[in-house]
Amino acid sequence: MVEAKLNLDIAQKIAEFEMILNRILPKKIFYRLLLRGKGMEFDGYRSYSPDEDSSSIDWKASTRAGTLLARQYIEEREIKVVFIVDVGDNMIFGSQKKLKCELAAEIVCSLAHTMLNANDKVGIIFVNTKIVKMNPPDGGKKMFDFIVYNTSDPKNYGGSSDIGYSLKEVLEYVNPSVSLIVLVSDFLKVNENQAKQFEEIGNLIETIAIMIRDPLDITLPNINKEVVIRDIDSGEKLLINPKIAKKVYEINARNQLIETRKVLTKANIDILELNTSEEFPYPLATFLKRRVATRDK
Repeated sequence: MVEAKLNLDIAQKIAEFEMILNRILPKKIFYRLLLRGKGMEFDGYRSYSPDEDSSSIDWKASTRAGTLLARQYIEEREIKVVFIVDVGDNMIFGSQKKLKCELAAEIVCSLAHTMLNANDKVGIIFVNTKIVKMNPPDGGKKMFDFIVYNTSDPKNYGGSSDIGYSLKEVLEYVNPSVSLIVLVSDFLKVNENQAKQFEEIGNLIETIAIMIRDPLDITLPNINKEVVIRDIDSGEKLLINPKIAKKVYEINARNQLIETRKVLTKANIDILELNTSEEFPYPLATFLKRRVATRDK
């Protein structure tokens, strides 16, 4: 459990993210288009306006018509988004200015703010190896305040974590009326044995995974002295020399990352990989733009 206050800049990050999002997905292109058409129904074509983002252009239809045509949609149903956020001990870690859980909190609050401002409904489920806390999809300021308060509350963090295992319980609480699931974790324990859980949720509901890792999840510092490391789950301590163990550590980390990508991709889950050494607003906004650009391909 986190004892100290979390280092969060939620208001600032929301402003940065929405400024970038509005710049690269202007006016008539909304974040909801990232749903690849789920929740939106194709309504026909209209003349393309120069002040729009070019991703709205249907190039095949434009070629046939001899003029630029943009796709337009009508809302088919209410959009509900559920965040599934890893709050285990593994997320209370970081070698940079932000812990993984702090970056995750800012990301979730930024996305939730954008979605709620579009009059959609947002829900959230905090998990470690089980559900820690949850609130079903709802709209308005009250829901936003709930998300900010609980992602900022140190008492909600801690415990052994395994997001793949926790999906067994999560699947009992989500249903096809949900339009989008956003998984937020470091996914460090994902392996082929969990493929079924991810495939079940990925095939039931459109899902994206936001993977947050720290540089120390990928490599060890080049220190030629013995240090003590501790296993988060077992508490077991091990004396190592990072310079000697570095190569093997990096190979294992790379293999686990490759396996995680394989499991998520097979489950039809898009992945955004972020690092605590970097700011998230631009990578997150461009990730959404790529989904807009590819949704009708």
